This record gives sequence, C-alpha cells and structure tokens, in this order.
Amino acid sequence: MKRKTAVSLILAAAAVGAPVIAYAQGLPKLAQKKTYKVGFAQTESNNPWRLAQTKSMQDEAKRLGHQLVYTDAAGSAAKQVSDVDSMIAQRVDAIFLAPREEKPLAAAVKKARAAGIPVILLDRNVDQKLAKAGTDYVTFIGSDFIEEGRRVGEWLVKKTNGQAKIIQLEGTTGSSPANDRRTGFENAIKGQAGMKILASQTGDFARDKGRQVMQTLLQAHPDVNVVYAHNDEMAIGAIAALEAAGKKPGKDVMVLSIDGGREAVQLVADGKINYIVECNPKFGPKAFETLAAYAAGKKIPAKIINPDREFTAENAKQLLSSAY
Repeated sequence: MKRKTAVSLILAAAAVGAPVIAYAQGLPKLAQKKTYKVGFAQTESNNPWRLAQTKSMQDEAKRLGHQLVYTDAAGSAAKQVSDVDSMIAQRVDAIFLAPREEKPLAAAVKKARAAGIPVILLDRNVDQKLAKAGTDYVTFIGSDFIEEGRRVGEWLVKKTNGQAKIIQLEGTTGSSPANDRRTGFENAIKGQAGMKILASQTGDFARDKGRQVMQTLLQAHPDVNVVYAHNDEMAIGAIAALEAAGKKPGKDVMVLSIDGGREAVQLVADGKINYIVECNPKFGPKAFETLAAYAAGKKIPAKIINPDREFTAENAKQLLSSAY
C-alpha cells in the first residue's frame, strides 16, 4: 500500500469530521506567475449587490488573463463548503471566498489551508474563534460592518433627537454583516431612553422576504416610525409593505439602509429612503492586487477596509451616477 501524503491524510480526516492538525506553520506559499487559476466561491446571486461583485471579479480576472473558477452557493452554506472542496480538488492556486455563514466556512478555510491553497475572504468574515487571518487565511477585504451600523445609529440619534420606535430587518442569520450591523447600530443607540427597538427579525438580505417580514411586523407594531434594514433589498421590500399599508416611507416612517445600489440611491433622491451607508461591491481590482502582493511576499494586513460613502437627501442626486 502506498503511503498517503500529509495533505491527503488531513483532507481525509476533515471529510469524516475528525480534528485537523495543520501540516505546516504559517500560510501556504503562492508562487509568482503571470496568470493564476483562481477560485471565487460566491454566496448567492439573487440581488444587485452580489451581481455587481461577481461582475467586478470576472472583469478583473479577464483583464489580467487569469482563469476564474466561479461557483454560486445559491444561499446555502452547505453548498458553499462543497464548492470550496471542489476548488481544492481542482488544485486552484488560490481561493476568493465570500462566506455565507461564519462557522461552517471557517472549517472550509482551514481545509483549503491544509491543502496548501491560500484563501482571501471577501465582504464577509468567518468565526474568528475558529479561523484567524495570517494563520488560516490571508486577509479579509471588505467594509467595517460594525462601523456601518454605528454610522446609521448615530445619524438616527441626531436626526430624531433620540426619539424613535424602530423595526430592525436583519440580514442572514449567522453572517458577519448581520451580526456586526446589528451590534454597531445597537451600540450607537444604547443609552437613548427615547429609542426603542420594537422588533428585530431576519429578512435574509432578500427583497421579498423583507417585504413579508415588514408586513407582519407592521401589523404587530403599527406605531413604528423607523425601519433599519441591514441592506437595500430589505429596505426596498419594507417600502413596498409600508405603501401597501397606506404609510408614506421616508415621511411617516423613516427608512435607513446599508449598501448604496443605484435603485436605492434613487429612492433617497425621491425621499422614500432617508439615509444609506455605502458598502461598495466592486472588489475585483483590490482582490487581485492583494493576491499579487501576497505572491510577491509582501506583508498583508489582517483586514483591508474599503472606504464607504453615505447617501442623503442632500447628495443623492449628485452621487447617483456613481452608485453601482
């Protein structure tokens, strides 16, 4: 019987759920080459933000001459884990991963590392108790989600003088943006006796789910005067629910969001959304620039934070053309 390599033993152990012991200290090396075969494990493609992110990655890969192995997990953490496994089997040079959920994908990151494939996380993080930047994956590129939530909360405190009855539409349960956007927002309004969150429920970052959830919560809390949605899609869904109930979004009920897609920015200009913190999806240039720097042996920080703008009634028309 042939002896199995250390990598194959690790992958076999991981497949049956056994503890995985790293076969080497530090991150896998990446040779400098003109072109790479790179995996991009996308979490879903059901909204404009994800479509814009995917296009940015594909466009930049094409511009550089890289082969991009693209997968779409269709909103399933289990499928995304399987997608990463497939990329490992295809021996890609590196993997870009937008984790659907923090815990399951932390294990997938460690499997890739054990197989000698460096991973760069895009826009969502993994559970930091299970996987660490600089050890298990190269870096996280994205926005500061806690800061996004904090900015929304601070804007609301200022605009309402600390008086608000709020419904919070949360993102996908277990995802880093949902966890952090809630934390940032709630920390920002903490101590404001006149601000109360009437209800918080996941809308799974989806427009129709956001509409359905808002419709139900509106019946239970007709006195709501603020909706804080963790993304534009749920905010747009909430607007539909408010209008169906005879309320004027932006006036009777303030609507706050994060992302800054063109449709939502137009709604700011129209007065139906009051405030948006941007979360820019155009990751391609920064992602591949970081990959090249890593291959060149340059020191990569644990987090690379994208600069994000804000959209208000005062600037929405001016900035509309630059929104994704």
